[in-house]
Amino acid sequence: MTDDILRKIHTPADIKKLPKEELAPLASQIRETLVETVSQNGGHLASNLGVVELTIAIHRVFDCPKDKIVFDVGHQAYVHKLLTGRREGFPSIRTEAGLSGFPKRNESVYDAFDTGHSSTSVSAALGMLRAARLQGSDEHVVAVIGDGALTGGMAFEALNDAGDAKLPLIVIFNDNNMSISRNVGALSKSLRKARRSRGYQRFKQKTEAFLARRASWGEKTKMRLRTIRNRIKFFLLPDNAYFENFGFKYWGPVDGHDVEQLCQVLQRAKELQHPVIVHVLTQKGHGYQPAEARPDVFHGVGKFDPQTGALCSGHIKDNAAIAGETLCELAAHDPAVAVVCAAMPMGTGMTGFAQRYPERFFDVGIAEQHAVTMAAGLAARGMRPVVAIYSTFLQRAYDQILHDVCLQKLPVVFCADRAGLVGEDGETHQGVYDVAYFLSMPYIQIWSPSTQADLAAMLRAALSENVPVVIRYPRGCLPVGEACEQSFVPGKWRELMPLSDVCVIASGRVLANARCACQDLNTGLVEACTVRPMDETMLQRLRESCKRVITVEDGLASQGLGMRVTEALPGIPVIRLGVPDVPVAHAAVARQDVWCGITVQDIRSAVLNCGGANA
Repeated sequence: MTDDILRKIHTPADIKKLPKEELAPLASQIRETLVETVSQNGGHLASNLGVVELTIAIHRVFDCPKDKIVFDVGHQAYVHKLLTGRREGFPSIRTEAGLSGFPKRNESVYDAFDTGHSSTSVSAALGMLRAARLQGSDEHVVAVIGDGALTGGMAFEALNDAGDAKLPLIVIFNDNNMSISRNVGALSKSLRKARRSRGYQRFKQKTEAFLARRASWGEKTKMRLRTIRNRIKFFLLPDNAYFENFGFKYWGPVDGHDVEQLCQVLQRAKELQHPVIVHVLTQKGHGYQPAEARPDVFHGVGKFDPQTGALCSGHIKDNAAIAGETLCELAAHDPAVAVVCAAMPMGTGMTGFAQRYPERFFDVGIAEQHAVTMAAGLAARGMRPVVAIYSTFLQRAYDQILHDVCLQKLPVVFCADRAGLVGEDGETHQGVYDVAYFLSMPYIQIWSPSTQADLAAMLRAALSENVPVVIRYPRGCLPVGEACEQSFVPGKWRELMPLSDVCVIASGRVLANARCACQDLNTGLVEACTVRPMDETMLQRLRESCKRVITVEDGLASQGLGMRVTEALPGIPVIRLGVPDVPVAHAAVARQDVWCGITVQDIRSAVLNCGGANA
């Protein structure tokens, strides 16, 4: 790969020096670098391929780091990293001690705000702009938000505030007609009309130029003409007026793959002392045919062949697929079963359910709060809704789970996919907080399968409960296990090795580590299939038999299974192995296990230190 132009870029100032004829080759070299690196490390490819020209234009027009750029979600900031002094370190992205896959303030002065979840950029950017003006700074602040993130309610709360504030906030609306899967909802349909409105924009620009040349005309005459123009706009293009109703100027749509046009529009936005929306049309996966053809697959992708786009993953069914298949089986026999997800039917394994039972499948977009309360409404009318959302995103709906589900004791089932340590996505995506926040809520049961057979059995059992249930399971593949539904009984733990003076209690994914650690030691081993309810019979036996207990979990050690066992066994020392109360950085899950002290060797050492011995 020849990357002579890219090698010249050490700071954004270098981008400003490039002649126009070098911008297209630069974009091509960036795309080659993205494909080459992500094919080896995995990561977010399609979204980054789509914003290459847009990111070049942003840095060509604005003066970072004085001007602040906030990327919504942040998964599309790889290009930004390449253009802000991190090209040489880019091959390390998403690897241990390497670059993060998301913006990080402690990684670079060019990263204005840590992001990882959706719909936060406009709020953060408005806060920065308000602070800048209070501190006497004239810096520009730009929020880059996609049409997927715009389905989140928080984005609209921020737009409402920003339009009223009248500060010169610049919001770049990156419209690729997708979030992770295809966008859904009324807003997405409305924006399709706006994408076809270039004719109106030309009419608007000519009208403004015409009025500007009529300096001798009175203001009343000009105001009347502007009113006529606005009426034409509202009559012909009511959807285009949407953002202007928030108090923003609206410019666009603009070709998001035309650097020169982008620079012209962004320069105008930079000079305007008024909040402005710049509507940019991009293609997710642009410039790499496999990603253009399957932008959903290449949104967050593992290793692949860069020449063909063929994925390197095997054919083993992952946990999400097992959950989806099981729900399809259950829905075939129970017309009350419904599935709700938040823009991620593929990631949660629910595409099959959506195809087989479209009338009972509800993808609400990136709107976790709405998803949960809507599911509560379904349950209140006798349906059996299953909410399938990643653990890290489900925490965005804490109040709705508490107020709208748990306090009413409604039988909503939560599939908390990607629970526990998630690997290379790092701090913002770790699913280690779910047990802690669910334990703060009444009535909800917390189940944790250690095998795929248990996952299926738990889904069957959960749909028979009359209380809310959360089933938390990790990314990837749990052991297959034995397909015996009776092996799981809610509230009953399993004695896998006879109780002894020292006993290990493990839950979920890390049970496999505990089993290996204890296999030749004289120690008891218990599987806590449910964190709530506790198995009172087993706890009584532990009180009678054990002198020391070790708990192992892939959630917070201070606020999960270990905490509950400690409270239930007063007088018995409990060693808690789990995730510490500090953020866990990006790396392979196996390395994160080492950092958290939950490997086979860590568990084995804990048993031996507690007085356990070889069998």
